[in-house]
Amino acid sequence: MEKPKIAIVGASGYTGLQLLRVALMHPNAELVAVTSRQHAGKALAEVFPRFRGNAVADALKFIAPDTDAIVKAGARFAFLALPHGVASAHATALLDRGVRVIDLSADFRLADPAVYEEFYGAPHPAPSLLEEAVYGLPEIHGEEVANARIVASPGCYPTSMIVPLVPVLRAGLIDPQSIAVSSISGVSGAGRKASEALLFAECNESVRPYSVPKHRHLSEVEEQLSLAAGETVRISFVPHLMPVTAGICSTIFAQLKPGADPSAVGASLDEAYAEQHFVRLLGENGCPDTKNVVGTNFVDVGWAHDARTGRVFLLSAEDNLGKGAATQAIQSFNLMAGCAPAAGLGLL
Repeated sequence: MEKPKIAIVGASGYTGLQLLRVALMHPNAELVAVTSRQHAGKALAEVFPRFRGNAVADALKFIAPDTDAIVKAGARFAFLALPHGVASAHATALLDRGVRVIDLSADFRLADPAVYEEFYGAPHPAPSLLEEAVYGLPEIHGEEVANARIVASPGCYPTSMIVPLVPVLRAGLIDPQSIAVSSISGVSGAGRKASEALLFAECNESVRPYSVPKHRHLSEVEEQLSLAAGETVRISFVPHLMPVTAGICSTIFAQLKPGADPSAVGASLDEAYAEQHFVRLLGENGCPDTKNVVGTNFVDVGWAHDARTGRVFLLSAEDNLGKGAATQAIQSFNLMAGCAPAAGLGLL
């Protein structure tokens, strides 16, 4: 059986690097095109020496992000590791040529173009595609992902919040308006760019909040939580930068509804994820640790109940470049291409 051919558009950033790493090892995919304006004409292994000795990486050269070249290479699937506002034009052109798209930007994560404009500061560049795009969280929307032409792969923070919260909201166990989240992320979450605030001397031995009170990821989190709760949900969210390369740890606080059984929190998570390979449930008082998920596609989830306050704590950890970005996109590709769900996604 012929392997599906894939392209990675915008392959020179941190997320692109992780996509490359998995794609080169994937048993059911053939990497045929990688794009980068900066590195066009250079071999993949020249730009990323870690891949030297891999036959594909030694031979395959970066090209400019050109739709005709990607189609000519035979790509049936394209991963877009591009900034928001840029990805949509490439998505539109590729879809018109019959290439299925997995977009890792924010361009297609929201159903309402007005919400996109509110959070991203510009009109949506391709609103006609929003209704078709599927939010690419396989544990929540797996069937839709499998059949989609265009998948909007979730943000890193949203994955860490939506996975623990959706089952509890669907079960009606918490007050949807009481949700508050504190998250910490490694520095790679800011992308591979030059910035004084991200210099080693600025980040090392320091933790700081940022994007308060309205981080852009709030938009997709609230949309997905509203769907789960059956009502409009607004949450408080404070992200923090921690001095490590990768990893996200999120602590979610919510008020248990009067009369709700705290043990039902664990039961709702068990019911939702018992058959989901990449969600590892740690149970009551289980505290996830980023060191156990970095380099993998797993999200670890624990929970606790505070009888003194009636609050529930939902706790999660993931790799922001993995389950929060690249490997989750590969997970969606596996569903779309009919591969085994965990193909290429062992302990990386």
